[in-house]
Amino acid sequence: MATAEFYECPGCGASVSPDMKKCEYCNNPVVIHSIGAISTFSPLQLNKYALSYRKQLADKPDNRELNRSMGICYLNLKLFDKANEAFERAVTDNFEDADSYFYAAVGRLKGKKAFVAPRPDIDKAMEYLNAANMISPNTVYTLMLAYIKKDYFDRKALCISPSWRDEVATAQSMGATDADAAALADLLCVPVSL
Repeated sequence: MATAEFYECPGCGASVSPDMKKCEYCNNPVVIHSIGAISTFSPLQLNKYALSYRKQLADKPDNRELNRSMGICYLNLKLFDKANEAFERAVTDNFEDADSYFYAAVGRLKGKKAFVAPRPDIDKAMEYLNAANMISPNTVYTLMLAYIKKDYFDRKALCISPSWRDEVATAQSMGATDADAAALADLLCVPVSL
């Protein structure tokens, strides 16, 4: 008979089921699925969560949910190299989680303008964004592709197809709004004008 798997709540340390969205004891998220879920957390809380996930990953290093949760914490703490390591593990052999690919692409830019990123990071970010869009097309993923193509390729007078304008048109046809671009700018820590 298989034993049930339990996680440790990063907020209070209670033993909780991995399918619980919030801990029944402290009402904090158990597994982080998006940056918005921890937008009000202090750096101290984020660090506490990251340490808890790292401890749990010692026993289950290939757990995609925990790796993604840890990556999101590190992304919020602006620890981009650590975030990238966590996201690399989260996307390994994971063909169904578009958000992990998206966050991995965000981490590749390291909070800086695409223009200053090394070409291998740009290529990897675009690879992740294309994978995310193949899994689940999303306006924000497409807007990030447009941003990279405009800020990196267009500013350096490099040709790429489809162009950033084509990506913007695609995002608009999908229903992209100014709020989507603003949310992307907040996440990337750089102004995004498209």
